[in-house]
Amino acid sequence: MTTLDIPSVQAFLLVAELQSFTRAAEALGTTQAAVSMKLQRLEATLGKRLVERSPRAVRLTADGAAFQDNARALIAAHDRALSGSAPVRQQLTLGISDHAAGPELVPILEKLNGASSSLTLAVTIDFSRTLLDAFDGGELDAVVVRQEGSRRGGETLCTDEFGWFASPGFHWANGETLRVAALAAPCGVRATATRALDKANVKWSEAFIGGGVSAVVAAAAAGLAVAPLAKRIAPAGMVDVGPAFGLPRLSP
Repeated sequence: MTTLDIPSVQAFLLVAELQSFTRAAEALGTTQAAVSMKLQRLEATLGKRLVERSPRAVRLTADGAAFQDNARALIAAHDRALSGSAPVRQQLTLGISDHAAGPELVPILEKLNGASSSLTLAVTIDFSRTLLDAFDGGELDAVVVRQEGSRRGGETLCTDEFGWFASPGFHWANGETLRVAALAAPCGVRATATRALDKANVKWSEAFIGGGVSAVVAAAAAGLAVAPLAKRIAPAGMVDVGPAFGLPRLSP
């Protein structure tokens, strides 16, 4: 049975990381020739060329790059076996705004799970402002939130387009009081929607105050009210009644 030589794998990882046989030899306290022999032995065992050398650089081949993650896992398991310690589970605390937690949440979680099987995810759903305060205070490792005011930093994941969503059978006539379903304050989407209605002189009342977007969506789908929602997260079967009703455009 063919087996891998641990010192050879360790030498490969150092060469890959340092991009130099000389520096790898210095780190191992040996000679460049000895490192080169270890690499040759490893390549012969695998039957693949792992490293390309030129006078100016040392680069991994495609096979070398593919083997690198497996090599790291092997050395990590080897070190744990020697120390007798169990693998350490890492935890990522992630905050996601309720209005941002749409269809993209599933692929985000899939990617995080694929990155590390030993990763524990602690996910909090809350208002953007609350999550940003927690992030600034060091309570969260990362947040996915709506952009708040002129705050800088972060990466734009998407740009949402909002509308006034209701069930197909919902009726409202101009001049009547518009029944609105929204999250409680300090939700930024709620604040934007109510400001837009006030500016357009549309009479409105809170017909439903939800503790989460799913509850707001359920109220609107049941015909209780209209709800300001991102088109990205509005479920199938609901209608953007804003244009038909002449409601003000939403730009949260």
